[in-house]
Amino acid sequence: METATNNHVAGIIPVAGQPDNFQFEWHDCLMPLAQNYTALERAVVECAYAGCKTIWIVCNDDTTPLVRYRIGDWVEDPIWIGRKSQFPSQERKQIPIFYVPVHPKDRDRRDCLAWSIIYGALQAFRVNATISRWVIPKHYYVAFPYGVYDPKTLREYRADIGRGEFFLSHDGKTVRDGEYIGFTFGVEDFIRYRRVIRTGTGKLAPGSTHLDKEVLPFEERWSARHFTLDKVFKSATIEESTVVELPWYYNIDSWEKYREFLGSEQELKHPGRLIMSYHEFNPIGGTSDQETRD
Repeated sequence: METATNNHVAGIIPVAGQPDNFQFEWHDCLMPLAQNYTALERAVVECAYAGCKTIWIVCNDDTTPLVRYRIGDWVEDPIWIGRKSQFPSQERKQIPIFYVPVHPKDRDRRDCLAWSIIYGALQAFRVNATISRWVIPKHYYVAFPYGVYDPKTLREYRADIGRGEFFLSHDGKTVRDGEYIGFTFGVEDFIRYRRVIRTGTGKLAPGSTHLDKEVLPFEERWSARHFTLDKVFKSATIEESTVVELPWYYNIDSWEKYREFLGSEQELKHPGRLIMSYHEFNPIGGTSDQETRD
């Protein structure tokens, strides 16, 4: 990965690699937070408020159809909503959304949630690099479906996020502590985080050769698939970064924690159909987005 020469911040939303704790017919990222508002949609809106130019949702083929049916191809940039001008609809900005499956060779080997972040950034880089060096992402902003806080908090920090080295925090804890809280990273961080993933075991014991193959027990193979966020991102340097303390935050990666959020005094609302609703760039036969869904 080379250094980018533009202000493209790519949003990464990791879905693949998270254990199925709720055990519904739909993926955990589609659990509702409010009426007609899911955890994944909140993460998409967070990326939009953060000023991301593209959004990359990392989810596998068994999850993508329902996720895409819910999210669509783009989300509206919220800062352009409500601005006064002669032709306000022409000034709105759409943020394209891409769906990235984890490579088959990584599945059940190193496909933890942290790897979804790293792999999503890699694919965002590769795709944009084939178009032009001028659209290669400068930084990556990560938003989690499994953490809940008000995405509007990011609006006033778009400039800081664009410069990189930005972390959200709650009670002094960040992603370095394994919390599902947004943060940015760049090329050097990417290399460092990927190096941690590569320390995981394979099928053979470390140090064994092709002449003396020592096969690890099944439970010890491919240890990277069990790596937690704090293990991979503990090397993140936040001392010289912009750190914003969240007024409230809830971890919803289990049923007990999800109930705690639902029983709290905090309330989220759908941001409005102009910002978050199903859209397609090229609806079939020129039909409307809703007709295409039906």
